[in-house]
Amino acid sequence: MDWLDFIDSVQSLFDGVLFGATYALLGIGFTLVFGVMHKINLSYAAASIGAAYASLLILAVVKAPPIVVFLLAAAAGGGIGALVYLLCFRFIPLANPLATLMSTVGMLLLIDEIVVHTTAGMPLSYPALFSDVVIRMGAFTLRGDLIFVFLLGCLCMALLLGLLYRTTLGLATRAVSQQPVAAQLCGISVTRVNTLTFVVTGVLGGIAGAMIGAAIGVLSPLLSLPLTVKGLVVTVIGGLGSIPGAIIAGLLVGGLENVIQFFRGVSERDLYIMMLLFVFLVFRPGGIFATAAGRD
Repeated sequence: MDWLDFIDSVQSLFDGVLFGATYALLGIGFTLVFGVMHKINLSYAAASIGAAYASLLILAVVKAPPIVVFLLAAAAGGGIGALVYLLCFRFIPLANPLATLMSTVGMLLLIDEIVVHTTAGMPLSYPALFSDVVIRMGAFTLRGDLIFVFLLGCLCMALLLGLLYRTTLGLATRAVSQQPVAAQLCGISVTRVNTLTFVVTGVLGGIAGAMIGAAIGVLSPLLSLPLTVKGLVVTVIGGLGSIPGAIIAGLLVGGLENVIQFFRGVSERDLYIMMLLFVFLVFRPGGIFATAAGRD
């Protein structure tokens, strides 16, 4: 490897880690729902893209600055999250995990179909902020839009951790995730906590969808399935139920896939990510922050 290849590979790593903040948010969404309800919501990434599309539709009707698109995506994501809980979890027996899993698969397909029919299956341009800003650091450059995406992702993660560990809702959420029966005996409404969990994760997902659209420059219905796979990969690598693990795994996957794309091309990028997942499943199935088995 010559000096120019080394610079380009490090540049790819920087860009991938910055973009990995979007994967981290998606992983947090999967992780938070699993941690509270011990269920997987397979419609989460599709709902995130749907929320980003909804923000574009609203912005087309109401003239507003581009920054508002992120707030609209967050609001739409929260609404879609509450709807997903109502349709796919609220009235389905939680003792039947296959029923809830298949209901979220159905919701994923429904959201995809709604997006395809609304947009005629065509990609739409998404407003990018600070795309004309380039920060030079010697031989390396940092894109302004990716820096904004990364900082916004870090802000969302910090606010979520503050919500979980510094508020009454966070205390109730952690209580329901650990001992739902005991939480009910203490007067905590499990249904209310579950609903708010889906709203919070929906808000994060909407922001993640907007961040992806802003970083790539377009939104496409074809993004739902790859993002679902990436979100699940990040969740497993980080450790099911571990929010810090999802954050680190998201940045790791983002950086690694960009470096692989530089050396091996886009056609082999996902292959090596799947190989990384296989390695974790074999040698560290509990993820990065695996905890020793035993009683709490």
